[in-house]
Amino acid sequence: MSEHAEHIERDARREHDERPERIELFRDPVFDGATDPVLAAHDGGWLLFTTQRRATHPDPGPGVAWVHGSRIGVARSDDGERWRHLGALAVTEDGLALATGDLPPATATHWAPDVIRTDDGWRMYLTEIDGVPDRWEGHPRRIVEYRGDDPLHWRRIGAVPLASDRVIDAAVARCPDGRWRLWYKDESSGSITRVGVSDDLEHWSDGGVAIGGRAHEGPVAFPLGGSWWMLTDEWRGMAVHRSEDAVHWTRQGGADAVLLGPRPGVAQGHHGSVTLLDDGARAVLVYFTHPLRTADGDESLAARRSAVHLAEMRVADGALIAEDADGKALSRGR
Repeated sequence: MSEHAEHIERDARREHDERPERIELFRDPVFDGATDPVLAAHDGGWLLFTTQRRATHPDPGPGVAWVHGSRIGVARSDDGERWRHLGALAVTEDGLALATGDLPPATATHWAPDVIRTDDGWRMYLTEIDGVPDRWEGHPRRIVEYRGDDPLHWRRIGAVPLASDRVIDAAVARCPDGRWRLWYKDESSGSITRVGVSDDLEHWSDGGVAIGGRAHEGPVAFPLGGSWWMLTDEWRGMAVHRSEDAVHWTRQGGADAVLLGPRPGVAQGHHGSVTLLDDGARAVLVYFTHPLRTADGDESLAARRSAVHLAEMRVADGALIAEDADGKALSRGR
């Protein structure tokens, strides 16, 4: 472990001891900026993919460059509780592959993977941005498909044709009508959720707006308890939407209702993904927080740090609820 990584680990342990917090599943030992987590069952254990923001980089560049120039970090656990950092997905001649050790600075930006397994192998839907921008505006964003025979080596297929060139945060699932849907944040439409539709994961058409209204990002959709549910990150907690067909959605609660919102001394939850366990009878959400962010608009260096957490999702009296959990929730589902 490098001196920089050891410093991050010591700081994370001290910070954890000094404040109330949700149970932490994982902290990135490289830059302490693990966000947008997604789980994949693999080889008798679990892989955790995250956007590896450069939160503690000593010189990431001006503005929001620290959020860009990111790779996809990969960690592994055999039991869901003890995690080890494997490395990051680095660019190869034909795609991406796991690389270890000290890597040179990235020349592009990778965000928010969604990883699924189908009958013909693995697929990843990854947000890509050219270069390392230092501002949010003015930079095309696209969702790119990768395929692999295993989840650590990927062939780049190409950008998915979607509604604009300002799209991020893919979430892919097969729906009750047998069709595949790819939900995503479309920044050109006011940062709402649109959807692409496919019969075969090869050809896509525009399915229109799935969730409108208040700006948000990070959609994730999944079945549980006889209904479909979608979570969207409103930067103050996660809105919940319910559907019987994964096409038409109704918000749970009022316009301001969210799950995993902030509470005294505890940070709000942000963009994650859901994994089904026990043949779909259970669902767990991995998500991230900024545990040291003290208020909206906090731009301190400490506020950049992030942690990955786990919640067990349940349906009670027709409503979706989230309960803090630790890694044992994953081992119970094996």
